[in-house]
Amino acid sequence: MNISRKKIMWWVSLLMLLVVFAPTISADDDDKRHQRRERKHKEHNHRGDKNLKPVNSAAYTDSCGACHFVYQPELLPAASWKKILEGTDDHFGETVDLDEGARLEISEYLASNAADKSSAKLSGKIMRCLGGMTPLRITDIPCIRKEHHEITPQMVQRKSVGSLSNCIACHRTAESGVYDDDSVSIPE
Repeated sequence: MNISRKKIMWWVSLLMLLVVFAPTISADDDDKRHQRRERKHKEHNHRGDKNLKPVNSAAYTDSCGACHFVYQPELLPAASWKKILEGTDDHFGETVDLDEGARLEISEYLASNAADKSSAKLSGKIMRCLGGMTPLRITDIPCIRKEHHEITPQMVQRKSVGSLSNCIACHRTAESGVYDDDSVSIPE
């Protein structure tokens, strides 16, 4: 009977330990499973975030950045970038002189990184709201206009802003592809 009682006490103790530590073990297992799933998701290039990739083309930056902010290709579809590059003789009132090598390199970069090729949420939103349109200006995209509906003409006319196309004036993190509301600061 004494041995039997010891066995019962041993089993009761073991059962109590399992009851106490089972939730901890289970939660730890869930965390590891979640981390594996997230890592696998990122590895498959499903960025799915709202941030765009920073511009990484020297030809595009040198040729276009000399006059204005270099917009991420993910802000317009490939067809829009094609039309823009075909119209460099009248690029919003200016003539852009690109040699054929630079034009080809820029064209390939913009087309392969355009909104219709991107997995970023903002690019997906842009493509859905375009409804087949091929805008030449980012500020002509309906969902972009809607996002800026509270911006008054007086705000835009400030010397520190200049125009709605000057993204970097208010979107302080635009160069790194972040256009969320948390990074907006409208200058005086």
